[in-house]
Amino acid sequence: MFTGIVEEVGVVRVAERRSDVLRVTIDAPRLAQGLPLGGSIAVNGCCLTAVDVAAGAFACELTEETLRRTAFEGRLAPAARVNLERPMRADGRFDGHIVQGHVDGVGRVRALRRLGASAELEVEPPGALLRYLVSKGSITVDGISLTVAGLAADAFTVAVIPYTLEQTNLRDARAGDPVNLEADVIAKYVERLLPR
Repeated sequence: MFTGIVEEVGVVRVAERRSDVLRVTIDAPRLAQGLPLGGSIAVNGCCLTAVDVAAGAFACELTEETLRRTAFEGRLAPAARVNLERPMRADGRFDGHIVQGHVDGVGRVRALRRLGASAELEVEPPGALLRYLVSKGSITVDGISLTVAGLAADAFTVAVIPYTLEQTNLRDARAGDPVNLEADVIAKYVERLLPR
C-alpha cells in the first residue's frame, strides 16, 4: 500500500526490450539505498518490483499487461522523470490517501494552467472512472495524491501547490500527455457492496 506522497523524482537511465518485458533502470539516489531486491516501489503510481538494485539506481521489468494498462508505453525513455514512492510502513504516519499502486486507467492532460507559483491541472479520465470522482475526493495522478477541485461531464481539475509542482514530474506536464490514474479504493468497494 502507498499514500501518494512522492518521495523522490527518479530519472530513467535505460529502457530496453528484453524478450517479452521492458526492463527500465531508474536513477534514484535516495530511494535506491533502502530498496531491497524484490521490494515494491510505485513508479508514476504503478506498483512495480525492483529486480536489480545498485548504487543509486534500481531496475524493474514491465510486462505487456502492465504496458497495456498504464501510460508507460513511450514515456519510459532515457531522461524521463518519474515519481517514486516506497510502500507505506505499518509503523509510519499515514499521509495522502490509500493508494494501492493499481492503475485504474490512463487519463489525458487537457491543461496545466500556471496561476503564479501554483497551478490547476485538468485531466480527461476514461469514462468508467468518472463515477468514482467526487468534489473534494481523492484521485491519484501519476502516483501523486491530489484532491478533486472541480468536476465536469468529461474531466476533472485539481489544484497543485507550488511544493508539488517543484517536487514531482507534474512540472513537465503538457496538454495531451497520458497519465496513470487510480481512483479512491473506498469508492470502488462502496459501489461493489451497494445493490445494483
